[in-house]
Amino acid sequence: MNLLYSDVEDDLRTAVRDVLADRCPPEAVLGRIESELPYDTGLWKLLAAELGLAGLLVPEHLGGQGASAREAAVVLEELGSAVAPVPFLGSAVLATSALLGCDTADGTVAALLARLAAGEATAALAVPLSGAPGAPFPGSVTADSEGRLTGRVTSVADAFAADVLVVPAGGPQGPGLYEVAAADAAVERFSSLDLTRPLSDVTFEAAPARLLPAADPAAALDGALLTTAGLLASEQVGVAQWCLDETVGHLKQRHQFGRVVGGFQSLKHRLADLWLEVVSARAAARAAADALAAGDHLEAALAVHVAQATASSTAVHAAEEAIQLHGGIGMTWEHPAHLRLKRAKADELALGTPARHRAALSPLVDLPPA
Repeated sequence: MNLLYSDVEDDLRTAVRDVLADRCPPEAVLGRIESELPYDTGLWKLLAAELGLAGLLVPEHLGGQGASAREAAVVLEELGSAVAPVPFLGSAVLATSALLGCDTADGTVAALLARLAAGEATAALAVPLSGAPGAPFPGSVTADSEGRLTGRVTSVADAFAADVLVVPAGGPQGPGLYEVAAADAAVERFSSLDLTRPLSDVTFEAAPARLLPAADPAAALDGALLTTAGLLASEQVGVAQWCLDETVGHLKQRHQFGRVVGGFQSLKHRLADLWLEVVSARAAARAAADALAAGDHLEAALAVHVAQATASSTAVHAAEEAIQLHGGIGMTWEHPAHLRLKRAKADELALGTPARHRAALSPLVDLPPA
C-alpha cells in the first residue's frame, strides 16, 4: 500500500486547483446556490471535457483516461475543498462505476461510457444517496415485459443535471440495470441541506428503458456504491482540510486583548488536535483509494469502511470548529464556512453513516458489533 501522492497526482491536483481558484471562488459558489441553476455548467464542461475528468475511471479503449481511484480521489479532495457545484461524484464516479460493472464489451454500454467520458452527457445512478454498500438490491422500481419502468426513487444525487439515468429495477428475469433518458422521467428537485449538491426525487411512469447487459447487476451496483463511498472519504478530507487551513489563517490575523488570537494556548491545542484528525482521515482515505485501485474486493471493503468511519466525523468536526473559531463572521451567510458544514453533514449521511460502516467493518476484522 502506498499512501503518498505520485508526481502525476500532484500535477493533477495543481491543474484542478488552478481551475477552481479561477472559476469557483467562494463568492461564485454563494451566488450559485441562490439561483435557480445550482450547477455551474460552464465549470463542469471545462472539467469534464477539456481536463478529461469525466472519463478518469473509464479505460482508454472506451474513450476515457484509464486512470484509477487514486487520481479520482485527488480530484474529489479539490472539489470538496471548493464545494464545487458540479456533478462529478454522481456522474463520473457513481454512475460510471455502475456501468463499468456491466458488460463493457457490449456496444450499448461502451457507447454510453464513451459519451460520459467525452463530457457529451452526464449520468446519475437512480438510488438514494443514503444507500450504503451491502444493502439489498432496491425494489422501488420495476420493469414490465416490454422494458418500461414504473416506480419512484427518492433523494437521488445529481439527477437534476443528468441526461441519462442508470436505474436499478426488478424485471421479469430478475434484477437489472436499465438506461433511461432523463427526459422520460419526472425529476423533481427539492431543498436539501447541501445546496451545492442538490437531491431530486425521480418518478418513472412506464418510462422507456434499455436493459444493460450485466452478469451480476446486484454486484455491479454494490461495487459502484463501495467505490463511491471510498472516494467520498477523499471529498470529506478536502472539506476538513479547507476548514483547518481557513481557521488557522483567520486566527493568525485576528487580534483580541492586544494579541493574536491564534497565540492562545487553548486554541493551539484545539487546532493541533484537529490537525491530527485530518491527517488520520487523509491516511484512511488514501488507503481506501489505493485499495480500490488495486482491485482486491476484500481489502477495498475493509479500507472503505475504515475511511468512511473516520473521514465523516472528521469533516463534521472540522467544519464545526471552523464556524466557532471564526467567531461572529463564521455564523453569517456571507462567509463560506456554512457551505462546508452543510456538505460535511450531508456527506456523513451519504452512502452509509459512520455507525453503519463500523457495523460492516466489525465482522471483517473478527470483532463483535458495538
